[in-house]
Amino acid sequence: MNIEKQTTSRVILHIDMNSFYASVEQSYDPSLKGKAIAIAGNPKERRGILVTCSYEARARGVYTTMSVWEAKRKCPELILLPPNFERYRIASKAMFDLLRTYTHLVEPVSIDEGYVDLSENERPMSVVEIANEIQQRLLTELDLPCSIGIAPNKFLAKTASNLKKPMGITILRKRDMDKLLWPLPVIEMHGVGESTAKKLNSIGLQTIGDIAHAEEGLLKEALGKNGSRLKNRANGIDHRSVDPDSVYDTKSVGNSTTLPSDETDLRELKKVIKRLSYKVASRLESKRLAGPTVSIQIRDADWHNSSRSQSFRNLVYEKDQLFEISWNLFSKNWDGQPIRLLGVTVSNVVDRNDFTEQLSIYNYEEHAKEEPILKLVESLQTKFGKDMITRGKTQVKKPSFESKTSFSKDFLDDHTDREKK
Repeated sequence: MNIEKQTTSRVILHIDMNSFYASVEQSYDPSLKGKAIAIAGNPKERRGILVTCSYEARARGVYTTMSVWEAKRKCPELILLPPNFERYRIASKAMFDLLRTYTHLVEPVSIDEGYVDLSENERPMSVVEIANEIQQRLLTELDLPCSIGIAPNKFLAKTASNLKKPMGITILRKRDMDKLLWPLPVIEMHGVGESTAKKLNSIGLQTIGDIAHAEEGLLKEALGKNGSRLKNRANGIDHRSVDPDSVYDTKSVGNSTTLPSDETDLRELKKVIKRLSYKVASRLESKRLAGPTVSIQIRDADWHNSSRSQSFRNLVYEKDQLFEISWNLFSKNWDGQPIRLLGVTVSNVVDRNDFTEQLSIYNYEEHAKEEPILKLVESLQTKFGKDMITRGKTQVKKPSFESKTSFSKDFLDDHTDREKK
């Protein structure tokens, strides 16, 4: 949930863990420290893609999304490891627990980064001293490095944390934007991807400073509402509050994957759709969520993105049902072009326990089986009162903080697809 609020004299920290997956592996196995390591979805598959890599690997020219075979060619001694999501969840949970010892105003935005609002800091320390202490505690207590940005709002704090990696602490004030931020190319701006950067370049905007000084009408014509938002950000304006509850405001559950090569084989594509559908269904089940809208995302070899969706009267959450819908959507809309990325998403999700399923030809039989029970319940309610007996609800277990973090695997896959520079 976005909370917009006008405030003054705010102090926001953005904590960004450095090469998180690789750092967790090096912490778990100290023999990996100082070595070039990479996490790959399938380390044994030559066409597999790197999820992340250590800074030692980056120094050898290895980078995220590089194929396994190319990474091994550049760095023969590269150590490839499969992802261990449980290990990363535990580390993430410990990281955010540590941040909450400073304030309850902590907003996770992914498994390895979050905002901290220290505007009401009551400690006998400066904000920079607190940032230093947080960084050192994460390193000594959890053996995990991080970079920290300090600024008067979330956008500038996020930007600042990217300026010095690894283990940097950067203060970014509005008065410093013309020197530190405006000269950078538009693609370096948080919130600007390749597609948006191309649109900005096409209207003559090359740097972040160009966005800051551009006519708002020109930006809105090219990018809609996002144009106004980017102009504000480029001028250091961002009134969003740090919202500790935003992590729980799930509107959709999805999963996407970048394919190891441009794919046209229908059998392989069907396997990918099935795998994605089952992953999404698994997450829906773990949260007891369901949604009426299913969509697929397709990115072709030329990086053209398209999506198709379908909505239903009843909620979707079962894996085979989700796969059937997703595959039908894909089959009807794929134009035969080589595919680079596929995604499956269920949106407008709600708690299944709070939703009354609509009776249809698909669930009539199920309801019919319950009819004798429903009649008994109705008679008891008539005799003893409506609240005397009600339909039971499955208990939705809250995440255990003893061994797992409270973050869904959505965070993990988001990180996998977009791991930072």
